[in-house]
Amino acid sequence: MNAATRREIFRRLAVAIPNPTTELTHSSTFELLIAVILSAQATDKGVNIATAKLFPVANTPQKILDLGIEGLESYIKTIGLYRSKAKNVIATCRLLVDKFGGEVPDTREALESLPGVGRKTANVILNTAFGHPTIAVDTHIFRLGNRIGLAPGKTPLEVEQKLVKTTPREYLQDAHHLLILHGRYVCVARKPKCRDCVIHDLCEYKAKEYSL
Repeated sequence: MNAATRREIFRRLAVAIPNPTTELTHSSTFELLIAVILSAQATDKGVNIATAKLFPVANTPQKILDLGIEGLESYIKTIGLYRSKAKNVIATCRLLVDKFGGEVPDTREALESLPGVGRKTANVILNTAFGHPTIAVDTHIFRLGNRIGLAPGKTPLEVEQKLVKTTPREYLQDAHHLLILHGRYVCVARKPKCRDCVIHDLCEYKAKEYSL
């Protein structure tokens, strides 16, 4: 795929998705961090339902620590893997309080030192909260990178590195959310809605299911 096609793909996506941002409800960087940790193998909608009850009660590291694991579990038990997530969130809050003054750090190394925070989560925080031109490769972006032909790769890291290298600079900040939202609502996993897709004529997907 050449540079002109890549630029046109992102131009069209930016027009179709004028406000590309996370669908996780949050009002602070800390709330975003907790929501992203909870969102692993869960839907944003499900996480938002849980955090709508949690955050009014506990929206700082210390307040969540004060809840304790059992207290936290009572708010997030509707989310998959809630027990292991509760342990990670408590451990992360403890580290934030003890090492980072209760603030979410803004470097990849520091973020990845937090329990439950891997490269993907760190990229989400760096991009969404701190404005870094990073791309977090989740299942949607991994699928699109390969299906569309934007960044074919066998691993999320390979797809990430190709996207960061080849995405036009003017779209790099928003590329993460443009691709996630396109993958969530149009280029879905099982039956992509090709006839509703604004980039169907530029996409390299060989099994396009649209008719002109």
